Amino acid sequence: MTRAAVGVLTALLVLASGAGAEHEVYYRYVVLGYVKDARGTPLPGAAVELVRDKTALIYGAESDADGLFLIIARLGDESAGETLTLRAGTVTARVVARFDPGNHTDPRGTRVDLEGKQFVERSPLFRPTLARILEPTARRDRSQK
Repeated sequence: MTRAAVGVLTALLVLASGAGAEHEVYYRYVVLGYVKDARGTPLPGAAVELVRDKTALIYGAESDADGLFLIIARLGDESAGETLTLRAGTVTARVVARFDPGNHTDPRGTRVDLEGKQFVERSPLFRPTLARILEPTARRDRSQK
């Protein structure tokens, strides 16, 4: 298993477990997406960073074999509206952490795909993509009970 796959799996387990206050949904903001070249071919092993502009804290990830990356930033209720910088190599994009601070149930985050030399935010695809990623883990957990 590659280092990227281990990182994604670890992130998914943390998301699925919900253990501890620091791992509650209201302390997480997830940025996920796919890294692809200009032709739409997935780029495995691409380094992606999310920078919290307010603190300069950097969260990193590496895309897996399908080009998927997943970054979990620690943002609490007070962080709604903060700007984040997403970068892969020389390509950067600004992302605004949009969520309802009063909602402590639904996952918070966005989907941003890197297509060639451009990031494209696809917020409406965040929840379906996250659900698809978590589905095999959830199915495996249910089968072990």
